[in-house]
Formats: sequence, structure tokens, C-alpha cells
Amino acid sequence: MSPYESAIENSRREFLTTSASGLGMAALVALLQADEKRASAADPSIELTSVLAEKAPHFAPKAKNCIFLLQAGAPSQLDLFEPKPKLNELHGQPLPTEMLDKVRFAFIKKESAVLMGSPRKWSKHGECGMDFSDFLPNIATCAEDILMVRSMHSEQFNHHPGQLLLSCGRATFGLPTIGSWLTYGLGSESQNLPGYVVLTSGRGSSGGASLWSSGFLPSHYAGVVFRSEGEPVLNLTNPDGLPDELQRRGLDTLKALNESHFREMQDPEIASRIASYELAFRMQSAAPELIDLAGESASTLEQYGVGRPQHPQATGRGNVADAHLSFARNCLLARRMVERGVRFINVIYEAWDQHSDLEQDLRYNSWVVDQPIAALLKDLKQRGLLDSTLVVWGAEFGRTPLGENRNGRQANTGRDHHPFAFNLWMAGGGIRGGQVYGETDEIGWSVTRDPVPMNDFHATMLHLFGLDHLKLTHRDQGRDFRLTDVAGNVIQRWLA
Repeated sequence: MSPYESAIENSRREFLTTSASGLGMAALVALLQADEKRASAADPSIELTSVLAEKAPHFAPKAKNCIFLLQAGAPSQLDLFEPKPKLNELHGQPLPTEMLDKVRFAFIKKESAVLMGSPRKWSKHGECGMDFSDFLPNIATCAEDILMVRSMHSEQFNHHPGQLLLSCGRATFGLPTIGSWLTYGLGSESQNLPGYVVLTSGRGSSGGASLWSSGFLPSHYAGVVFRSEGEPVLNLTNPDGLPDELQRRGLDTLKALNESHFREMQDPEIASRIASYELAFRMQSAAPELIDLAGESASTLEQYGVGRPQHPQATGRGNVADAHLSFARNCLLARRMVERGVRFINVIYEAWDQHSDLEQDLRYNSWVVDQPIAALLKDLKQRGLLDSTLVVWGAEFGRTPLGENRNGRQANTGRDHHPFAFNLWMAGGGIRGGQVYGETDEIGWSVTRDPVPMNDFHATMLHLFGLDHLKLTHRDQGRDFRLTDVAGNVIQRWLA
């Protein structure tokens, strides 16, 4: 058979296959994805040229940008934010058996577990009288701007599922994160930097890249990891000998080929590919300028702790690759990104999983973050940016009032994972600061007033950005998904 005859035969077979079964499947796919494809089919240039353009919110927003300070590993709320005199009084005593019967722990052995008090010294700050331990003297000075939530709760007692719940609304792989949902709903002010940027310090979070994934949303809504020093994004700069004009010509040719493919296939990932190439080209000048701190004053660098010497008692989990320096730089970079219109900045520090050596490790980790975070809040406020920038401190869960007693340990020197009651705080971006929301019992075991599930936190967060969590949806595999899944209520008492 000649090539010509073969081509005709293959075309016939393809048509018959499509007619017999493919057309039905194509119709189903078209129905499921009609909303996505209709706009791009009518005008492909819309999808190709403005995938991250700003979009109108559902109603007037209070917040425009978010800095999410993810404290991966879970700091102990009982040693930082929530004094419990009764816990100290009961130090060394066991809990009643009925309280432990149906409880799961990561490592604690129930039969020999005893309560462990905190040696921290506590003081009240601001007119609101918010409690902070002596490990956070700088953040404590910002009490009037902070909403302290003491009644977060969850069912996820291991790190990765807990971090997925905090970031995605469910402890499930393949879902978009908060930053992806915000850039999907609102786009980005910045045309020369990503709408969603990730900055990391410390050991690296258990959740890894799943904590900044776009899930089933197009990939241009995923977080882009920046390095705080050197080349901001690997392979961003041109190789030696490649002039800008030659690179531009190559990108134009590649874009034309991708556009042709897009019009044929209507695959949104092709549009994401085009957008990524174009953004990378613009970032070649914008990203190096962003991380160049030469224009910052000496007093600002000192305020954030950029270049500060190491702690004299540096030890344990947090002392990894000069994390104290990278975290300080990352907090300053977060402010600079807000100024340049980046929608969502994830600042991740992983060091808080203190199953042992709680006293020395928590002291060091707190020192790493306390000065830079307080500087960030004050810097944003002084520049008039805090009102429109939501700052969130959060982790996947808290720590137990019981001491860690896993096999082979002679003493209780740490705390296990505790999802039943933990703390999270927010500032700026339409939040009513200077208040403590929710309560736990006298040992910090469970929530006794105003419980806050993760869906309510997410619904309220989206509300601050002018987004109705019930309307911010995306259809995937025949179902409309949203960040708050099938739950979520806006907490009005949090709002300014």
C-alpha cells in the first residue's frame, strides 16, 4: 500500500473509531469542561496572553496581598502563646484513662504518659493584654495588630496530612493550595514576577512541593520557588554567548508553535507553558533586582536581622544552613514582593518538631523568627502596606500538654503532635487586631469555646480578599471543587 493510500485508510479508521465511541466521549468531555474551553475557543488570545491578569473580586476586598508564614513542624503553643498555670500545677501527673482511650498519637505511649508544664515566663502586651512567652519579645510588641486564634482544631496528627489540610483545605494530594486559589480568583498585579512565590528556610517541610502545587488548576497558578541569594530561580539567566535579541526571536518562534498547537488541542497547559516562557523572559531583569538589597538602608537590614551573628547557643533542628540569615532575608524579600505586586508569598521555616530538647531548640527557633517577623509587621505598617497585606502565622497542628515518652527515652524533654487544639495568628489585611479568639481547657487539651475548623479559617481568609468561598470554584472530573470543600463559614468577629 502506498503512503497516500495508507493515509486515506488511517483517516477512515480514525473517523470510524471516533464515530463509534470517541464522539460520545468527546461530548462528555465537552460538557464537563465547557466553561474552561468556551472562552479560549472564542478568543484564544485571551487565554494565551492574560492568564495571570488581574481579575475583579466578588465584592470590595480589604486585602490585596498575603504573606503566609508557615511554621512547618508545629511550634508549641503552650510555650509561646498560651500560658497554662494548671498544667504546671499538674506537672508529672497522668491524664484520666477515659481521656486517652480513643486518642491517637504519633509517638506517645499512653500507659506511661504524664503531663508536662512549661518553664516559660509570661507577660501581657498591648492594651488587649495578649499573652506571649519570653521567647517572643519582639512579636509581642505587635500585639495590638494581631488576632490570636487559640481554638484551631484538626483530625490530622501527622505532618504531611496536616500541612496539606492547612494549605489545601483537605488532607489529599492533587489539590490547589491557598496561593493557587487566590491567584486563580484574582490574578496578579505583577507582570514581571510570579503571582505566587515560595521562600524556604531550615530543613524543608514534610509536605515539600505539594504545599505550593496548583493541583488540578492550570500550572501557571502554582508557586514558584525563589532562592534568597544567588540566582533567584535556577537557569533563569542566559548562557554565555546568547544575546537577548536572539533569545527573544527563539521565544517568538516557540510561542507561535505553541499557539498553533493550543488552537488545535485547546489544552490549558499549553497556555501555561507559553505564559511561563514569557514570564521567565521578563523575570530575567525583575528577579535579580528584587533580591538585590543594596538599596535598603542599613537600619532596615539591621531591623530585620540581615547579617546578624549566630545565636551563642545555636543548636538542634533549626540550625541548618544559616537558616537565621535566610529567614531574615526572606521576610525582607516578602515585603519587597508585596511592593512589586506579588499576590501570595509563602515564607516557610521548618524547625519546630520538638519531640525532644524542647527548651534549647524552641529557644533557638524562636530567636530565628522573632526579630524578622516583628520587623516585617512594623515595616509593612510604617509603609502603609499592612492594611492591605494579610500576614498569617500558622502550622499544621500544636503540641501536647503531655511530655514525649517514646520507648528508649529516660526523660520527657519534648512534646508530641496535638491536632485537638492549637494556635494560629493573623495581622493586617482587614483583620481586627488586639484580640484573642477562642479558648481551650485548663491544660490546653481541647477547645472549650469558639472552635475553628480549617474550612472556616479559609472561608474567612478568602472573604478578606473579596472572594465568596462558595463561588470560587473550578470544575474538574465532573465536579465543582473549592478551597473550603463542602464546609466553611466566615467568622465575622475576626473582621475589622
